[in-house]
Amino acid sequence: QVQLVESGGGLVLPGGSLTLSCAASGVHFGLDTMGWYRQAPGKERELVASLEATFGRTNYADSVKGRFTISRDNAKPTVYLHMKDLKPEDTAVYFCNARRVIGGSEYWGQGTQVTVSA
Repeated sequence: QVQLVESGGGLVLPGGSLTLSCAASGVHFGLDTMGWYRQAPGKERELVASLEATFGRTNYADSVKGRFTISRDNAKPTVYLHMKDLKPEDTAVYFCNARRVIGGSEYWGQGTQVTVSA
């Protein structure tokens, strides 16, 4: 049973930093690609960052390159999204995602709100 629980969201000033955590039970980092998505009001959910299963290659949306970093702690197991130089347009609900490379099963967390505002 896969369970993803996000935490770390909140209100932050423009230019500030925030780290989101995703406690991932029932996943296998060697088999599952982990990702962070976000959805702003009135917009579609979009991929922010992903961490591939086998070789750990990362991928980022152009809008967050150089500002966001995805990482994982295999021992916990937890996936992080380190965000810096936050902008008002980063305001959204952020979701953790796990996608099994074999079979394509997909799992989502409940989301955590990030608001960037002065």
